[in-house]
Parts: sequence; C-alpha cells; structure tokens
Amino acid sequence: MNDMPVSRRKMLQGSALLAAAAILAPGAALAAGEAKAPGKAPAPAPAQAPVIGSRNVTGQPHKGSAAKVYFSPVIDAASLIKLYNLVNENIYGKVAIKLHTGEPNGPNILPRDMVKAFQAQVPESAIVETNTLYEGGRHTTEKHRETLKVNGWTFCPVDIMDEHGDVNLPVEDGFHLKEVAMGKGITDYDSMIVLTHFKGHAMGGFGGSMKNIAIGCASGQVGKRQVHGVEGTPPADWGQWPAKEKLMELMADSAKAVADHFGKHIVYINVLRNMSVDCDCAGTSAHDPTIKDIGILASSDLLAIDQAACDLVFASADGADLRERIQSRHGLRQLSAMAEHKMGNPQYELITVN
Repeated sequence: MNDMPVSRRKMLQGSALLAAAAILAPGAALAAGEAKAPGKAPAPAPAQAPVIGSRNVTGQPHKGSAAKVYFSPVIDAASLIKLYNLVNENIYGKVAIKLHTGEPNGPNILPRDMVKAFQAQVPESAIVETNTLYEGGRHTTEKHRETLKVNGWTFCPVDIMDEHGDVNLPVEDGFHLKEVAMGKGITDYDSMIVLTHFKGHAMGGFGGSMKNIAIGCASGQVGKRQVHGVEGTPPADWGQWPAKEKLMELMADSAKAVADHFGKHIVYINVLRNMSVDCDCAGTSAHDPTIKDIGILASSDLLAIDQAACDLVFASADGADLRERIQSRHGLRQLSAMAEHKMGNPQYELITVN
C-alpha cells in the first residue's frame, strides 16, 4: 500500500455526493426527489414526510444511484428520534444500540438524557459495549460497570458483550483478516442501531460509524488485538502499533463482519457535536473541540454516512484541527477501504429534515 496520505481531492474523485446542486429554502417543503414541472406548482409535501430538500456539500455531480443520508442541524432527542424513524424499517426484535459510553467523566460523550429518550422509543433494546484492550476505566468488566455508573448509563440494560467470551464472525474477502473475535453477546440480537458520536481519533483519524462497530464490537482481549494488528502484549507506545492504511483496512474488515452479520437489520446514526480531535477513549484528557457542532446524520448505508460526515467537516469553516487529524492519520482510507469492500455507496443525497 502506498504510504502517501490520501488527499481529499483524490478521495472524492468519482464519488457523487448529492442529487441537488443547491440548498433548497426551508419553505420549499418538497418531498425528496420530487421534480417541479414547468408552469406547474409543486404538489404540497405530505405531512408525514418532513423533508425540506437536498443539500450539496461538495458541489460535485454524480451519475447513477445515491444512498439517502438524512440530516438535521438540530441536535436533540426529538431530532434524533425523527431521523431514526426515517431509516428504521428493518429494525425489530431484540435490538442492540452500539454506543461509545466513554471513559470516566468524559466531557464529550453523547448527552445521557438524549440517549435515554431515544432508547425509550426502541422496544426490546439495550446499549451494547465491549471491554477495552488498553488499561483504563473499561479494561475489565468490573471496571467497565463502575464507569457506566459514573457516566450515567444506568437507565436501561447495558450488555458488555464480551463479558461471557467471544464469538468469531467471518470476514468475506478481507484485506487482512478472515474472521474477527466479537463479544459473544452480539449473537443475542436481531438488529443493531449504531449510535455514534462522530469525532477525531488518535490512530484512526476519525471515529464514525465504521470505527464504532469495527473496534467497538470486537472483544477486548482478542478481537481488538486483531483489529489493531498486534499480538501478545501490545507495545506500550501506541505509535509502534500498525497505523495509517493498514489500520484502516483492518477496521474495514472488522466492520464488514458486523455489517454482514446483521444484513439489512442495521442502521447508522452519526452525531456531529463536541468533535474533539480525540476519541472518547481519551476521557478527561481529550482536547477541547475547535469546530462548531454540525448536526445529526442517519442512514442505512455505512459508507455513505461516514462519507457525508467527513464531507461536512471538510466543508466547515472552522474544522482545520479535525481535518488535520484525519489527514495526518490517513483516515480517509477508511472510506476508500469500505468502497473497495462494497460496504456501501460513496454517492449519497443529503436530505435535510426539519
């Protein structure tokens, strides 16, 4: 693999990013994909479809199909629930909500009250997590449960999926892996909602939906070693761990195992708020965010939602720190690796919801 950084321009070549070339005014109230015939007023949008138009983030045209990514600039429980209801057609049965619950007193984790209100709308659901490979507040199940209490994740069941062991999920045509050890509890669920705090990451460049399931579902002592490409006792200096392109490819392998396991019964939500350059793994040592909150994204397409989140960050006026973190770690390889794995559509329509 070439060790040169993947440029933003190269990453977006051939990737269509939206069906519309401009932002429609909020009062337009057109249903998604509806065209206005010459000389004819558009039909009013049905009340149950709160779509107000499509937004082109990059200005680049596309040909062919485009995934739907729903967007709200408002970050609250009502918006989160509204977006989820647009993509939840195949979510039923026992539902896992994959959430990064964070290290003790992490300042940037998703608001507990927002997650609590959301979880209450999902029948038979539980938050799911796994233990960490690194030493910290979630390294063992006992420590992990104490951290859950500290951070307020006490309003619903929380399943530490590797508490009772691992299960190997196959990776079809992986870059490096043939299988990944996931927390055994993952097989207890019929569906998964990947509820992600989108932010930077010390090694991955950014942590989006792909990272949330790739590392977040892998078992703490076996799967996470596989995903990080280390054996035995990991080097104390994480700078000595495999990184850049290889790490992104390993994450894509792991995420593919999870996505394939659930098939169409998995959806993705990225919340773009408090976006430090550091992951919630950093806890109280995370750098303060320098980019303004952007909003919430929801989609049934894994690649499209992480692509859209990156595009919004790269289009922001104040995102220099986060962009530098993504590019310096070669994080955009996450997107191209998913495209090569056919894990989603890099072309998407960003549909703003009021």
